Amino acid sequence: MSRKTREQTEGDVAVAEKTKTKRPPMYKVLLHNDDYTPMEFVIAILETVFHKDHTEAVSLMYTVHFKGKAVAGLYPRSIAESKVAKVLTLAREKGHPLLCTMEPDA
Repeated sequence: MSRKTREQTEGDVAVAEKTKTKRPPMYKVLLHNDDYTPMEFVIAILETVFHKDHTEAVSLMYTVHFKGKAVAGLYPRSIAESKVAKVLTLAREKGHPLLCTMEPDA
Protein backbone atom coordinates (compact mmCIF):
# COMPACT_ATOMS: atom_id res chain seq x y z
CA MET A 1 0.00 0.00 0.00
CA SER A 2 1.46 3.34 -0.90
CA ARG A 3 1.09 6.43 1.19
CA LYS A 4 1.33 9.96 -0.05
CA THR A 5 2.16 12.92 2.09
CA ARG A 6 0.71 16.31 1.32
CA GLU A 7 1.71 19.40 3.20
CA GLN A 8 -0.81 22.03 4.09
CA THR A 9 0.00 25.37 5.62
CA GLU A 10 -2.04 26.52 8.60
CA GLY A 11 -0.77 29.95 9.55
CA ASP A 12 2.93 29.54 10.31
CA VAL A 13 2.77 25.75 10.84
CA ALA A 14 3.15 23.17 8.10
CA VAL A 15 0.98 20.10 8.73
CA ALA A 16 1.68 16.80 6.99
CA GLU A 17 -1.43 14.85 6.03
CA LYS A 18 -1.18 11.18 5.12
CA THR A 19 -3.57 9.70 2.62
CA LYS A 20 -3.86 5.98 1.98
CA THR A 21 -4.27 4.58 -1.50
CA LYS A 22 -7.16 2.16 -1.54
CA ARG A 23 -6.45 -1.31 -2.94
CA PRO A 24 -8.60 -2.26 -5.92
CA PRO A 25 -11.23 -4.96 -5.35
CA MET A 26 -9.87 -8.39 -6.22
CA TYR A 27 -11.53 -11.10 -8.31
CA LYS A 28 -11.05 -14.87 -8.30
CA VAL A 29 -10.56 -16.48 -11.71
CA LEU A 30 -12.11 -19.96 -11.67
CA LEU A 31 -11.66 -22.95 -13.93
CA HIS A 32 -14.64 -25.34 -14.07
CA ASN A 33 -14.65 -29.06 -14.74
CA ASP A 34 -16.21 -30.59 -17.84
CA ASP A 35 -16.10 -34.09 -19.28
CA TYR A 36 -14.40 -33.15 -22.56
CA THR A 37 -11.42 -30.83 -22.06
CA PRO A 38 -8.21 -32.88 -21.80
CA MET A 39 -6.31 -32.65 -18.53
CA GLU A 40 -3.13 -31.81 -20.44
CA PHE A 41 -4.83 -28.75 -21.96
CA VAL A 42 -5.91 -27.51 -18.50
CA ILE A 43 -2.34 -27.95 -17.24
CA ALA A 44 -1.03 -26.01 -20.25
CA ILE A 45 -3.52 -23.19 -19.57
CA LEU A 46 -2.44 -23.00 -15.93
CA GLU A 47 1.22 -22.89 -16.93
CA THR A 48 0.92 -20.36 -19.76
CA VAL A 49 -1.94 -18.03 -18.79
CA PHE A 50 -1.57 -18.19 -14.99
CA HIS A 51 2.22 -18.78 -14.85
CA LYS A 52 2.00 -21.79 -12.51
CA ASP A 53 4.89 -24.21 -12.32
CA HIS A 54 4.17 -27.74 -13.54
CA THR A 55 3.63 -29.24 -10.06
CA GLU A 56 1.15 -26.54 -9.04
CA ALA A 57 -0.62 -26.73 -12.41
CA VAL A 58 -1.12 -30.50 -12.04
CA SER A 59 -2.40 -30.06 -8.48
CA LEU A 60 -4.89 -27.37 -9.55
CA MET A 61 -6.01 -29.47 -12.52
CA TYR A 62 -6.83 -32.35 -10.15
CA THR A 63 -8.73 -29.94 -7.88
CA VAL A 64 -10.80 -28.86 -10.89
CA HIS A 65 -11.32 -32.49 -11.89
CA PHE A 66 -12.35 -33.84 -8.49
CA LYS A 67 -14.03 -30.81 -6.87
CA GLY A 68 -15.63 -29.28 -9.95
CA LYS A 69 -13.72 -25.99 -9.93
CA ALA A 70 -10.61 -24.30 -8.60
CA VAL A 71 -9.24 -20.78 -8.23
CA ALA A 72 -6.54 -20.26 -10.83
CA GLY A 73 -5.63 -16.80 -9.57
CA LEU A 74 -6.65 -13.63 -7.76
CA TYR A 75 -6.43 -10.35 -9.69
CA PRO A 76 -7.82 -6.82 -10.00
CA ARG A 77 -10.93 -6.73 -12.20
CA SER A 78 -9.34 -5.73 -15.52
CA ILE A 79 -6.64 -8.39 -15.27
CA ALA A 80 -9.17 -11.05 -14.22
CA GLU A 81 -11.36 -10.17 -17.23
CA SER A 82 -8.32 -10.43 -19.49
CA LYS A 83 -7.36 -13.85 -18.10
CA VAL A 84 -10.92 -15.19 -18.52
CA ALA A 85 -11.06 -13.94 -22.12
CA LYS A 86 -7.64 -15.45 -22.92
CA VAL A 87 -8.60 -18.88 -21.50
CA LEU A 88 -11.92 -18.93 -23.36
CA THR A 89 -10.25 -17.90 -26.64
CA LEU A 90 -7.55 -20.57 -26.35
CA ALA A 91 -10.09 -23.25 -25.41
CA ARG A 92 -12.42 -22.40 -28.31
CA GLU A 93 -9.53 -22.34 -30.78
CA LYS A 94 -8.78 -25.95 -29.79
CA GLY A 95 -12.47 -26.92 -29.74
CA HIS A 96 -12.66 -27.42 -25.96
CA PRO A 97 -15.68 -26.37 -23.87
CA LEU A 98 -13.52 -25.34 -20.88
CA LEU A 99 -15.38 -22.83 -18.72
CA CYS A 100 -13.49 -20.02 -17.02
CA THR A 101 -15.31 -17.42 -14.90
CA MET A 102 -14.55 -14.73 -12.37
CA GLU A 103 -16.21 -13.65 -9.13
CA PRO A 104 -15.48 -11.02 -6.50
CA ASP A 105 -13.19 -12.15 -3.72
CA ALA A 106 -15.11 -12.05 -0.45
